[in-house]
Amino acid sequence: MKYYILFGPPGAGKGTQAGSMVERYHLCHLSTGELLRNEIAAGTELGKKAQALIEAGNLVPDEVVEGMIAAKFRSTGGVNGFLLDGFPRTIAQAEALDRMLESTLESVTACISIMIPDSLIQERIAGRAAVEGRADDARPEVVENRIKTYHAKTEPLIEYYRKAGKYQEIDGVGSIEEVRDRIFAVMDRF
Repeated sequence: MKYYILFGPPGAGKGTQAGSMVERYHLCHLSTGELLRNEIAAGTELGKKAQALIEAGNLVPDEVVEGMIAAKFRSTGGVNGFLLDGFPRTIAQAEALDRMLESTLESVTACISIMIPDSLIQERIAGRAAVEGRADDARPEVVENRIKTYHAKTEPLIEYYRKAGKYQEIDGVGSIEEVRDRIFAVMDRF
């Protein structure tokens, strides 16, 4: 089984590229946001716990998200692997993922990181706000906070996966097709 982590700052093109990656390599796309919404809609115990936390204005703790991912790993068949999108976002989550996979004698295959400069992040998110009508993307102070949070909390994963020999950086500047070709060239090696 292959376990890919899709990584990069907001606006890097993860959502744009994920569908092609899933289709070409026959992967199950695990988006933490989508998993949460599905668990809540299905009324599972994890979903009920997550919904109560969200309705109270709290973040869903790591162990809830980890539980959903572990359940999806166990219940999904007929694929060549998984594309993790939005998880892990912190070193603690990466360590939890490692433990989860080690329990079944598996490990992360690669962390595919789509990188773009901060100036392009702001430009792309502003464009996305205009096209998709996403209010959270329209306010510059919100976008700036998301960039700062990414650099402070998520970017340390680069060194974590680099030390493990699993970090693969992709230049995210260019057309959708150019970036996709770069991603495929890296993934074809696994």
